[in-house]
Amino acid sequence: MATSSAPGKIYVMGEHAVVYGEPAVLCAVERRARVTVRERSDGGLRVDSEDLTLDGFTIEYGASAGEDTNVDVPEHLLEAATGYVDEAVAQARDAADAPDAGFEVEIHSDIPLGAGLGSSAAVVVAAIDAATRELGVELDREEIADRAYQVEHSVQDGQASRADTFTSTMGGAVRVEGDGGEPIPAPDLPLVVGYDGGAGDTGKLVSGVRELRDRYEFAADTVETIGDLVEEGENVLADGDLDELGELMDVNHGLLSALGVSSRSLDAMVWAARDAGAKGAKLVGAGGGGCIVALDDTDESETALEYTPGCEEAFRAELAEDGVRPE
Repeated sequence: MATSSAPGKIYVMGEHAVVYGEPAVLCAVERRARVTVRERSDGGLRVDSEDLTLDGFTIEYGASAGEDTNVDVPEHLLEAATGYVDEAVAQARDAADAPDAGFEVEIHSDIPLGAGLGSSAAVVVAAIDAATRELGVELDREEIADRAYQVEHSVQDGQASRADTFTSTMGGAVRVEGDGGEPIPAPDLPLVVGYDGGAGDTGKLVSGVRELRDRYEFAADTVETIGDLVEEGENVLADGDLDELGELMDVNHGLLSALGVSSRSLDAMVWAARDAGAKGAKLVGAGGGGCIVALDDTDESETALEYTPGCEEAFRAELAEDGVRPE
């Protein structure tokens, strides 16, 4: 038996534009997914999650299971939840040269699913690390990050970036651009997260931005502007100028809204945090619902978010120095 955990992530700035090779700056945060893997001899695969979806599920399939999964959850949730695990297992089998290996996989996560905090990336990274170690193979972080990216690239029909999986693997603050990524120095930012209890459809939102970008020159310019903003933000981050960083986060949210990926609930939380005195606030991840992040070293934004209609949860997000690790 092997257990690994990996952290979620927050985009400080740069989501969506990173898909087109623009830079992004992210921080790993101390909400983690934990995956336990036990090898089984029959080649089958059993996935057990208590909290990957709202009610959790258990599903068995593979060499010893029938075609009917008999799981009482909507089809798209089932596909999303199992697709990442399927591909992570395939990567582990490939890395260990064990194509017929079967597994019992148990998932526990305190990262909201589909909320922009990197839940799928954390599960994939932890699953690859645990499954390969269970098969007697130790992968370095660079290979884990690359294999995890290949999983998301496959499941998301080629529209994923390396940002989420790289951050979850490495921990700390990172800069991602194109096919490369690197850890960067950053202060422990005073991040406050507001969560509306929902989840955006990442594939649909990414496709919508792509369609807008292909149709209108101004949308393509907006994507490039986000990249320029990230370049500026990285310098500001290195200087520790939180006031200017907050201003850039506000601009980033406006640009993402112009690309059509915000929502009423996200905008309401952003403005609640700003009105409470946050230095800046923006949506996180693909958008459409889920989470916002505010920069505030006081308790005011968190308190304001707790009383904002549509905000289900507000919490302070601490930087996760550790990326993927054995448990």
